[in-house]
Amino acid sequence: QVQLQESGGGSVQPGDSLTLSCQNSEDTASGYCMGWFRQAPGKEREGVSAVYTAGGEKFYSSSARGRFAIYIDNAKNTLTLKLNNLKPEDTGMYYCVADRHGCYPGAWSTWKYTYWGQGTQVTVSS
Repeated sequence: QVQLQESGGGSVQPGDSLTLSCQNSEDTASGYCMGWFRQAPGKEREGVSAVYTAGGEKFYSSSARGRFAIYIDNAKNTLTLKLNNLKPEDTGMYYCVADRHGCYPGAWSTWKYTYWGQGTQVTVSS
């Protein structure tokens, strides 16, 4: 059973950076589509970024592209999302997701991932 544990959220000011981490209980080198979703109060959950852990293209939402960077460390089974130049609209609960297959280029942000973490809160406010 895959378990995902996020860490790294917090409260920051606009323009600051944060690094979110997601520890997968299984061997990520075997190949997962792993990524991050977020949900702001009163808004629908949205895909932020995803990557195939066995090597492949990285995917970003339009709001994340250019500011966020996703990385996988298969030696540590850890997915990282570096959030730069944070804006108030980035506030929300960030969830790590995973599935035991590749990421679908046209559907990574709408896919119903099997495994979800508990979430870590990111708050951006002045």
